Amino acid sequence: MRALWLTAGVVFALDQISKLYVVWGLGLADALRMDIWPPYLTFRMAWNRGVNFGLLSSDGDLGRWVLIGVSLAISAAVLIWMLRGRHRGVALIAAGCLIGGALGNVVDRLVYGAVADFLNMSCCGIDNPYAFNVADIAIFAGALGLVAFTGDEKTP
Repeated sequence: MRALWLTAGVVFALDQISKLYVVWGLGLADALRMDIWPPYLTFRMAWNRGVNFGLLSSDGDLGRWVLIGVSLAISAAVLIWMLRGRHRGVALIAAGCLIGGALGNVVDRLVYGAVADFLNMSCCGIDNPYAFNVADIAIFAGALGLVAFTGDEKTP
């Protein structure tokens, strides 16, 4: 279980530090856009009040609190799942990624009322209009890892 806790802590810290540095330290909240390595990497400020890609977006407090509740419930469910079974180390790391990322986005919703997204990647003539953050990457990777590395758990 130590791998889960360590991974969750590292992901949470990287997410929050990257947001503080880019959004506030570099001033992206005011500049709204910074070309880092165009067109491959651009910082684009987006306050996401929904889930991925702004889906289920809501400007009201009810939507914000529902998404906080859902994030905490999913994190708790994944933690309970990992505590109740014998899982390989890679599954615990995946769970830590998902939990750390989810908690990073929960903190944003509590502090700012929305999730701070700023990473934007485009390539090959395709202009991607969406932004994401370190927590989103970790949540996606963690969910994929849980699908790929859990199931028939015969080895610890």
